[in-house]
Amino acid sequence: MEELLNAYGRERKPCLFVLDYELQHPLVWPLDDVPSGHVWYDLGGRTNVPPLAVRPDAFSFSRFPVPFEEFRRKFRYVHDELLAGNSFLTNLTVRTRVETSLSFREIFQRSQARYKLYIDSLPEGNPCPPFVCFSPEIFVRIEGNRIASYPMKGTMDATRETAAEELLADEKERFEHATIVDLIRNDLARITTTRWVERFRYLEEIRTNGKPLLQASSEIAGTLPEGWQNQLGTLLARLLPAGSITGAPKPKTMDIIREAEGEPRGYYTGIVGLFDGKNLDTGVLIRFLEQRDDGLWFRSGGGITFLSEAEKEYQEVIDKVYLPILS
Repeated sequence: MEELLNAYGRERKPCLFVLDYELQHPLVWPLDDVPSGHVWYDLGGRTNVPPLAVRPDAFSFSRFPVPFEEFRRKFRYVHDELLAGNSFLTNLTVRTRVETSLSFREIFQRSQARYKLYIDSLPEGNPCPPFVCFSPEIFVRIEGNRIASYPMKGTMDATRETAAEELLADEKERFEHATIVDLIRNDLARITTTRWVERFRYLEEIRTNGKPLLQASSEIAGTLPEGWQNQLGTLLARLLPAGSITGAPKPKTMDIIREAEGEPRGYYTGIVGLFDGKNLDTGVLIRFLEQRDDGLWFRSGGGITFLSEAEKEYQEVIDKVYLPILS
């Protein structure tokens, strides 16, 4: 992956890439050769899917959350590691079984999200299941020599009258967000000459098929050296996996995640990116629905700190199981 993307960068060759969390099954295509029969993308409005008339028909969407006791076992393992000082923040994710009347193609077409990706067929030997993703989270964007990362940390039910005030005042959420901002700033230090926090804890509302959610993000920026495109793959390798979906310190926290979750994440929490020959736009593959042999599964998670409470974290992973489709 690294050398191939470096080569495309040196040639200033536009490409699309999809990198799994474990970096074991990277997918890279020249932009003109993306197999549009099996791979659909819409990344900030750049897409390989022609405009289609979408009927706003009613649809069904039901979720069957993991039992609380099962979630609490994973939570307790992570929390014990935090109390032992082995991590400051750990992103714990789970699978939720869902049922819907919509196909993956219909979900892709009707979803409202900054990054959308649908892959219905993977190369032979690739063990990851087909999936559709509708992510609101930017990983990094590069324009000119300016790179910026936009980690999302902190979620609340936007229907609450004082949701914004509560989210910004919450001690656990504030600690979690500050930890990730510090981690991302340190990650950017590996590839930039200067770096700074452009915006800290700004809020956005995400519309869903259920209740709207309020999401907190920050913008951390930096300056890249001239000719960064020549090291496109190396640059990404130094930043991955994304800090917002791992935790801090990153290497040890990834060990904790592996033990707590008990299975590979695959493309979930990986990244999708489009390099246009000059600039780069990438998104984190969250809000993720996959088709396994035993049904449809939605992947969601949240950050665990020493201040976390199992009941609140359980509700957060349930709240994140939604379709960004307005009926």
